[in-house]
Amino acid sequence: MLPLIIAPNKILRTPTKELALPLDAKILKLIPEMFAAIEYYKGIGLAAPQINASLRLMVMATTSGPKAFINPKVVKASRKLEDMEEGCLSLPGLFGVVRRPYSVAVEYISLGGKKITANLKGMTARVFQHETDHLDGVLITDKITEYTNGHELFAKYQGA
Repeated sequence: MLPLIIAPNKILRTPTKELALPLDAKILKLIPEMFAAIEYYKGIGLAAPQINASLRLMVMATTSGPKAFINPKVVKASRKLEDMEEGCLSLPGLFGVVRRPYSVAVEYISLGGKKITANLKGMTARVFQHETDHLDGVLITDKITEYTNGHELFAKYQGA
């Protein structure tokens, strides 16, 4: 199983660069391993930096099964904001309220190499934003407005 990177770790704060297409064999092999990791660690999403890979790549558990997002980005966000509790596999035990846009327009490349534009809302939009934050070197500790659990861990993770 791919080991998780736990904060503080420099890779979690390093913005990733876009992947060149077509994807090489190493990255194509990594994606199913990331799918297995979200299931194993009981996560909803996982960004490549969380498994020590500085790649603009993330995976999410969806109702139709795990899905890979290559070079994902948010292109437009709604004005409507929503507060919700979030946690992070790289910040175990720490949870807090994060305010995010309720809906977002996104672009990414599918595993099949097709450019996709989609409108996401609710929890799917939230997870997409959380994972793209990882790809930009941003953690929930930067965005939490109120700690709901593990606030004493903040100092431990602050170096991340």
